Amino acid sequence: MENLAVYSQIIIAVSVINVWVFRFDNIVKEFEQYGLSDMIRNIVGATKISLSTLLIVGVFYNEVVLASSLSMAFLMVCAQIAHIKVKNPLIKYVPSFILLILSLFVAGVNYGII
Repeated sequence: MENLAVYSQIIIAVSVINVWVFRFDNIVKEFEQYGLSDMIRNIVGATKISLSTLLIVGVFYNEVVLASSLSMAFLMVCAQIAHIKVKNPLIKYVPSFILLILSLFVAGVNYGII
């Protein structure tokens, strides 16, 4: 189960970095749609990239995994709420929902409940 959690950490980190670095133009459009400021967008982006980095570091130093995976899960819940608020089509919910489930899985394995 631990190996699956490590793979999940990598998937979460790579996915988030891909979206926030290489597909940033989509992020700008989404945050405008949500009515959130550029400052909030930048704070969320910096936080997600930092947490992604910690998830990668967590492959080698397990101590950072629980806090970073739970924090990432919180941000994915916020993403779900934002999608609900603007009534996006269901397909828009899927990526953040998958990352939410993976983040909770990683936290559960790290905490020892899975």
